Amino acid sequence: MSFLDHIKRCNNADLSQFEPWFVGPERAGFIHHDFAPVVAGQSALFSHRDKAWHLDPALDTPRKRTAAMRAFLLELREQGHFKALWREEAYPVTWEFTRPALLEMERAAVPWFGVRAFGPHMTGYVRRKDGLHIWVPRRSYSKPTYPGQLDNTVAGGQPAGIGLHENLIKECGEEASIPPELARQAVAVGFVTYWNQSGAQLKPDIMTCFDLELPDDFTPKANDGEVHSFELWPVGRVFETVRDTTEFKYNCNLVLIDFFVRHGLLSADDPEFVLIVEGLKAREPDYTI
Repeated sequence: MSFLDHIKRCNNADLSQFEPWFVGPERAGFIHHDFAPVVAGQSALFSHRDKAWHLDPALDTPRKRTAAMRAFLLELREQGHFKALWREEAYPVTWEFTRPALLEMERAAVPWFGVRAFGPHMTGYVRRKDGLHIWVPRRSYSKPTYPGQLDNTVAGGQPAGIGLHENLIKECGEEASIPPELARQAVAVGFVTYWNQSGAQLKPDIMTCFDLELPDDFTPKANDGEVHSFELWPVGRVFETVRDTTEFKYNCNLVLIDFFVRHGLLSADDPEFVLIVEGLKAREPDYTI
């Protein structure tokens, strides 16, 4: 393994297998050829023309679109789609987080429609005499996704109706028992992007990176059952684990690599330095409509 291997793993999408999905003139996502028959079965909701999918233009407000899409997704759920991944958590459908959402959609359905998801990912670290240390959580072994893998100190998807920093403060309390007055000190330091494909699902996602320097006498504690345990690791151990293994959840590696770059742990003389830094902000793969 290498840092570049993680970047390539996160950016394996082949957009030739997808067609864009539009809400009015705005592209909302992508639909895979294998998922297209499911969408095509809803002729009153979707139409297909010019090698693209279009939501019914009569749904001319976000509220109407959200209601119609939810009814459709609930039908799919009854048919066995999404299974244990259904969260009853609405994500905003928008290509840019600062723009108003075209509609809201159940989290579990977002990758099936190639919708961009957002979320805060925080690295909680401690400064000691022997250098930086990072709090590393292990995901609960009962989680439906990536059970038992290592994760970022605090991370979460971005539901509709809440800001990124506000969401991070909420997640800090839920996942790590970090009190709000401490969580508010987290600093947004950048973002990473990737285009990941898993079968017919597409994640063209943006993760906002936060750093939080924690007091030496503070210990995160699992709170909501999503984390099995926390361990404080020397940054060198985290560096080597990311570089040499797949122990961390696949996209969390990117957040940690970004941390290594920003904190001077990756040498500018490394022959892969430029490729690594460029790869953390992946561009949209080429495709033809």
